[in-house]
Order: sequence, then C-alpha cells, then structure tokens
Amino acid sequence: MLHPTRTNLILLKERKSSVIGSVAILKGRRQALIREFLATSRPLMESREAIRERYAAALQRLQSSLGCEGSDYLASLVPVNRQDPGLKIVAGNVLGLKFSEVSLAQSVVRNPLEWGYDFRGPTPHLDEAIHLFETIAAEMLDAAIYEAKLKRLEEELSKISRRIRVLEERVMPQIKTDLHTIGQYLSEREREAHFCLKRFKQRQAVK
Repeated sequence: MLHPTRTNLILLKERKSSVIGSVAILKGRRQALIREFLATSRPLMESREAIRERYAAALQRLQSSLGCEGSDYLASLVPVNRQDPGLKIVAGNVLGLKFSEVSLAQSVVRNPLEWGYDFRGPTPHLDEAIHLFETIAAEMLDAAIYEAKLKRLEEELSKISRRIRVLEERVMPQIKTDLHTIGQYLSEREREAHFCLKRFKQRQAVK
C-alpha cells in the first residue's frame, strides 16, 4: 500500500493513463499480428491441399511407370537425378518479428533436358511423375516459409495476450484499488480539516 499523499495520488493517475495507453498499443499490435497470421495461414492451407492432391497423382504416375519401365530402370535414374538447389536458411522479418526462412539458389523444378536421361525413350508416366515430385518438393519448401512465419506470429501473439491480461487483470485493478483507497483517505482528511476549521471559527466568534 502506498503512502496516502496527494503526490502518490497524482503518480497513480499518471500510471493509470500509461497502462491504458500501453494496453491500447498492445491491442493494436495484436490486431495487426492477427491479420498477418490469417493472411499467412490461408496460402499455407491451400498449399497443403495442393500438395496432397499432387502427391496422390505422383504416386499413380510412379506406379504406372514401374509397370512399364521396371524398378531396375527407375533405380538407375536415381544417381543421375540428384540435385543441389543451394538451400540456405536466411533471416526473415514480419512486423518487426524475426524468423528463419528457406532460400534457394535455383528452382527445384527442372527443365526436362536437365533430368539426366533421354526423356523421349520412357513412357510419359515417368516424366509426369518426376515433374510432379519436383513440384511437390518446391511447394513443401514454400510451405516451410509459411510455417516458420506462423510459428513466430503465434509465439508473439501469445506473449502480447499474456501482457494484456496481466495489465488488465492485475496491474489495473490494483491501481484502481490504490486510487480509491488514497482518494477516500484524503477525502476524510479534508472533511476532518474542514470540521476542525469550522469549530475553530465558531470558537473565535464566541470570544
């Protein structure tokens, strides 16, 4: 409990205004982060659905290719189809929040001439399977960027919500209680001083 003085009363009023301002700023930032969270989550959900559909189609093409070319032929293509797209983890920034995002030196999806075999020989099922799997890999890397942003946004939203809750449910009620207590005490002191002054004037008038 603070000492019930007018100075502390003024300081408490200033602190109350400061807390109100801080809560307003935090709520504004939280609203901006929520908008960014929703904007980021939409393409992530869409990309996941697209990946599921392409993965099912890629497996079908792969099974068809296995039936036509055989497992030995497909296994022979593995060494010549390895690629290094130059994957790097770089720092991203969204609304002042830092997170890690994936950067590629080149696209994972290659031109058919870069597949390392004569694509005119095998059936189209193999070509379609390779193209679909490379597209899936590229989309998964893009999704990783969205997931990193979402995780960072989620952490910051939780942190801001906790701060707002502490200010609104702990700090502000305590300030209001102290203001009420000090205000009541000072009012009683003023009434007492006024009563004493009135009695003093009455005594002076009698004399």
